[in-house]
Amino acid sequence: MSYKILAINPGSTSTKLALYKDGKKILSETLDHSVEEIEKYERVQDQFEMRREAVLSFLKDNNFDVKQLSAVVGRGGLLPPVQSGAYEVNEVMVDRLKNNPIVEHASNLGALIAYEIAKPLNILACIYDSVAVDEMNDIARISGMPDIPRVSFSHALNSRAMAIKVAKNYGKEYKDMNFVVAHLGGGISLSVHKKGKMVDIISDDEGPFSPERAGRVPCKKLIDLCYSGKFDKRTMHKKLRGKGGISAYLNTLDAREVEKMIEDGNEEARLVYEAMAYQIAKGIGDLATVVEGDVDAIIITGGIAYSEMITSWITKRVKFIAPVEIMPGENELESLALGALRVLKSEEKARDYVEA
Repeated sequence: MSYKILAINPGSTSTKLALYKDGKKILSETLDHSVEEIEKYERVQDQFEMRREAVLSFLKDNNFDVKQLSAVVGRGGLLPPVQSGAYEVNEVMVDRLKNNPIVEHASNLGALIAYEIAKPLNILACIYDSVAVDEMNDIARISGMPDIPRVSFSHALNSRAMAIKVAKNYGKEYKDMNFVVAHLGGGISLSVHKKGKMVDIISDDEGPFSPERAGRVPCKKLIDLCYSGKFDKRTMHKKLRGKGGISAYLNTLDAREVEKMIEDGNEEARLVYEAMAYQIAKGIGDLATVVEGDVDAIIITGGIAYSEMITSWITKRVKFIAPVEIMPGENELESLALGALRVLKSEEKARDYVEA
């Protein structure tokens, strides 16, 4: 039997989608959303209709009938902690992501779009390797403030897929190796993988700043700013996620524009851009301590990993720890589709999502 699967990966300023037939890509596209378009919506969840219609319009423009689909798989969003692998999207998950997400994040829309397309067709809608995959050790959960335990939110899908791929390239298995992975995109997260489990992470709000996120900032000054009376709660959230990082310093989300500024002699752009690489390298060093320095490889992945400028700055600082493997791009769509295919072929079972 032949299976056609639509994979959907919503990002902060784009919706990436691809069609696969039996694991082989037959059509793909990145639907870009301008900053002006995104800023029309008060909440990320409010972008749902716009993004769903963009996906359906693309399929229609390419003369693809959705009735041919066997499944729709979306990137898993910021749910309460879940296991790795597949979860079938149900009403409980939809309600959580629409009305009470753990954090507002574009990936929350993946499950919602998948569900709305798949439901009338009576086919599988699922997520795979959610952002909320939690395999952290208990010691990693301690933050220093009992009111705020550390939680596992990261780019789990691409990070795990690249670690599995590098292990294979080394002629070994993922479960037999230790990796530190830095995923560089609109948000940046880092993770340490010990013998097949992602045992600790640095999330996008406790580590390096990124094109649109402030990352870890001085806590006392942040508290003072929150209570200064200058900004409401929503504005402060935007300062941390959406309008932080490179966007706040240089008024752009596009790393390519920053590199053009640097080429044109903009010294402030160079300082900010190199500071991002500096912070990423510091994060890699932090996580190397989790496995007591026993790191088989450092993996740099995500869209910004295409930048030789950034990767060279990072590599220079961390190559003493372990070999550095540059795996640019996001192979998340393929990982999503192959996960859904394993479910359809009964090689893997999709879990039922329930609230504790």
